[in-house]
Amino acid sequence: MFKNFTEISNFLKDMPQKHEAVEARALARQNTLTKPPGALGKLEELAVFLAGWQGREKPSLNKAQALIFAGNHGICAQGVNPFPQEVTRLMVANFQAGGAAMNQLCEVSGASLQIVPLHLDVPTQDFTHAPALSEAAFFEALGAGAKAVDISADILLLGEMGIGNSTISSALAASVFGGSVADWVGAGTGSDAAGIARKIAVIEAGLATHGRRPDLTAIMAFGGREQAAICGAILAARAARIPVLLDGFICCAAAAPLYGQMPAVLAHCLVGHLSSEHGHRRLLDKMGMDAILDMNMRLGEGTGAALALNILRGAVACHNQMATFEDAGIAGA
Repeated sequence: MFKNFTEISNFLKDMPQKHEAVEARALARQNTLTKPPGALGKLEELAVFLAGWQGREKPSLNKAQALIFAGNHGICAQGVNPFPQEVTRLMVANFQAGGAAMNQLCEVSGASLQIVPLHLDVPTQDFTHAPALSEAAFFEALGAGAKAVDISADILLLGEMGIGNSTISSALAASVFGGSVADWVGAGTGSDAAGIARKIAVIEAGLATHGRRPDLTAIMAFGGREQAAICGAILAARAARIPVLLDGFICCAAAAPLYGQMPAVLAHCLVGHLSSEHGHRRLLDKMGMDAILDMNMRLGEGTGAALALNILRGAVACHNQMATFEDAGIAGA
């Protein structure tokens, strides 16, 4: 649990690293399996990645935890979203009742889903006028994210819910990486051309108020609580060497201030899918990350991460259960 930015900085200076010797053994195993080396492509890379972070030559996905953090945003007062904020609360209830897409995908992929609402009755501040979060509120949300992580999990899936958070995500991306605000803004939950123009103008006003912030203070400036909680969960997972599956644009934008603080802090993270939301490909390019899937999805809520978990299960099954050439009695291979 972090109480201030100094404690975060100290953690980043000496954060846990992957087990390189185990990773090397996992790679060596891949090269003895009954296939041409590299023939399974990214499946081999993913299995070796998991082995290195879990510290097991044969990685496990027996316990997959999925977390959805939910928050509300004061910037919605600027008319940046076509839906009312009450939808956030209604969607939380829908998750809890098992009725959302994420529920179905977690059922299929074998992930245990937990919803963490964060003061839905207290939206963040409108960032065109004031910082979205006080330092105390930021660290409270960061801590809630960290506390939600099951440190016995084999992998952590992260998602979010919050009306208005596509605007927050575009603001965070622009704050961390710069460039034209228009490069980062998309339709979100269904904004038309006028709505997109409104989002761009609002973010430009926010940047004029707070300036560019290429680190975690961007979340204090622009919000929101679910973004801070995602960062807290990423840090807690890193402390326990748990591999993380990020979802799409909004989840990756939440992680962007951590990347800005220190790029290596996301080394234990994978990206589940490439969102069709405008700006996600650019964001991944800036962060040097590749998505596992490209399914033309833009729902968010962790759905891309849950779907990608099935790919990881395939990678682990092949890595752990395939015969080696020696097992199969294939001489000279």
